[in-house]
Amino acid sequence: MMKTAVLIDGAFFLKCFRHAFPDRDHQDAAIVARTALSVALEHLRRAKRSKDALYRIFFYDCPPIEKKMHLPVSRRSVDFAKSPEARFRLRLHQELRQQRKLALRLGQLSDHVDWELKPDALSLLRRGELRWEALEDANFQLNIKQKAVDMKVGLDIASLAYKRLVDQIVLIAGDADFVPAAKLARREGIDFILNPMGKSISKDLFEHIDGLHSVRLKPIAEQVAAGEPAPQSQTDT
Repeated sequence: MMKTAVLIDGAFFLKCFRHAFPDRDHQDAAIVARTALSVALEHLRRAKRSKDALYRIFFYDCPPIEKKMHLPVSRRSVDFAKSPEARFRLRLHQELRQQRKLALRLGQLSDHVDWELKPDALSLLRRGELRWEALEDANFQLNIKQKAVDMKVGLDIASLAYKRLVDQIVLIAGDADFVPAAKLARREGIDFILNPMGKSISKDLFEHIDGLHSVRLKPIAEQVAAGEPAPQSQTDT
């Protein structure tokens, strides 16, 4: 049987999820996890493949930051391990681990974490509409860099291709970091599909993929939230 592997850039997926539902509570880890599975299964449906054709879903992410730091202006101490985002990310990872045919692939956060100005605050400063002495904590964001995530994606694609485990790879991502791995997979005869979740991509990227299939996230997540059968039960074989 022809097999499909679906690889999901977790940070990109969560960004798209939050953009699709700006007014909704984004901390429901169960709904986010089940939506990820539903999106993967939608690719099988579009390709007219049965649920048994799903080889595995790979979800790439990093553990949340759990450091104690001081805010950049007020110098107030904050424990990020107790933040809503950290708690949500840990719940999400636990939900993902419990899903059938899904492998959670965790990278690492860079040891160097510091504050940086948000783009809108920087623009205001450049235009003279905001003074340095008027900056507040809310004008800053953490500069956090992931490590080993792209490497894990590349290694998994290479393994899937060289071992002939699948004949099709669907990558849900929004940048061009995948190009070297996509080239390798295509040289090995793998059908390489990109799902940028409706985001535009550079025209140059089209020469490195075999197809562009954007799946609309909002209707799928709404179905999951409405209590329709969970993707987990649909992938049981």
